Amino acid sequence: MPQIGWFEILIIVSIAIIVVGPKDFPIMLKKIGSWIGSAKRYVRDVQNQVTEITNETVDANDENKNEINKKDNLNDK
Repeated sequence: MPQIGWFEILIIVSIAIIVVGPKDFPIMLKKIGSWIGSAKRYVRDVQNQVTEITNETVDANDENKNEINKKDNLNDK
């Protein structure tokens, strides 16, 4: 995975200031930060939903195993 150093970040910021302009640069940073925040919230929500589904599935499997074990114990008697 490529790594970005401070010099590369400085070059990117300099080019962004030249392209966007110094007046609109802070507005652009706020908008990008907002988009990143929205993306992080979306990913976190999806991860939470997947975790909930996984936990429900594991719980259901455990319940099924317990029922099968009880039935096996009753059949053995």
